[in-house]
Amino acid sequence: MELPVIDLAPYLEIAGNRDGESAKRASGLSELCREVSRLLKETGALLVKDPRCTAEDNDRFIDMMEKYFEKPAEFKRLQERPYLHYQVGVTPEGVEVPRSLVDKEMQEKLRAMPKEHQPYTPKGPDPKWRYMWRVGPRPLNTRFQELNSEPVIPEGFPEWKETMDTWGYKMISAIEAVAEMAAIGFGLPKDAFTSLMKQGPHLLAPTGSDLRCYGHEGTVFAGYHYDLNFLTIHGRSRFPGLNIWLRNGQKVEVKVPVGCLLIQTGKQIEWLTAGECTAGMHEVVVTKRTIDAIKLASEQNHSLWRVSSTLFAHIASDAVVKPLGHFAESPLASKYPPICAGEFVEQELALIPCRAAVAPFSPIPPNEACCNAIKALGQPCLCVLVNGPPISGVDRNMALQLPEKCTANFEPCDIMK
Repeated sequence: MELPVIDLAPYLEIAGNRDGESAKRASGLSELCREVSRLLKETGALLVKDPRCTAEDNDRFIDMMEKYFEKPAEFKRLQERPYLHYQVGVTPEGVEVPRSLVDKEMQEKLRAMPKEHQPYTPKGPDPKWRYMWRVGPRPLNTRFQELNSEPVIPEGFPEWKETMDTWGYKMISAIEAVAEMAAIGFGLPKDAFTSLMKQGPHLLAPTGSDLRCYGHEGTVFAGYHYDLNFLTIHGRSRFPGLNIWLRNGQKVEVKVPVGCLLIQTGKQIEWLTAGECTAGMHEVVVTKRTIDAIKLASEQNHSLWRVSSTLFAHIASDAVVKPLGHFAESPLASKYPPICAGEFVEQELALIPCRAAVAPFSPIPPNEACCNAIKALGQPCLCVLVNGPPISGVDRNMALQLPEKCTANFEPCDIMK
């Protein structure tokens, strides 16, 4: 299946004008907005062409990131901020662990998939670097300072801030247009989503994978997973390898045309639509097409770092995430209780150190990092987390046992049926 390309230009033209002719043409865009919402619902992904986001903009960004990722590891680690959950600065390779590596139940489900739709099996933690860069204004007063920390700028890159901000703002603009169109298509107010995105902790989060070391077919750079944010947007990479799963379980190797962007649904839009949209699953692997691109880049003496041009658009940390409008009447709405977006993100991040201990049937006890995270999370947040929708790779009963195993003095959670 080839994903259709949605041209945002007609919508942007009308959104930016208030004359009578534009108002007449606006009615003709209703079908396009319904198509956007349908694609997000049925496939969890869509390709868009935004005249404000050019191929030249994407190339300029990737050129700089290639230069950065080619630096020695000891230089890059100067931008590492593990005490902020790696939500700013660099995340070294080998830190991000795919759920499919430790979750036995997920592995069984993946093996039960038709062979042609199964994800690749990772052999260990993801062998990729990632750089987190905050884009957009931050709230002056927030309960979630760590999620709104100041960005980290590496030395020797005078163009860094301007390049990151320019590309980041352009991709957020594309996300906002799609969010407005989706809201209209779902029968919600135009600003239903975008009003919640204001001053959100949006992250420009490019990854860098060294194809000189890991350019072997089948190497998994990002294991099968979903994103916890609202919507994720990807620019075109110079090396293919992104696979996504449609809602019907079909695996699709994404081919992003030049000058286009790929948008995928995250966990927050699933929450806001009471499961009408679901968080899209995806992976990044070395495929035959990747190998062909490596050969061509080598012949042309180009960089062999695979850079993803990725941005995570978030709901504002202090905004409440809950089913919106008519989605609140959905039979599934009770599975999506109101919660601050910042709490939602912190809870999912908090369980990262516990991943091995909360996998179904795991015999592994929680380590010190896990117990510290659970004690910092607290009983109320843990209870909201385990009563919410299923989290891939997390067994609810195993999560409920963490306070006792960590000798945390928590009251038991009331479990919603």
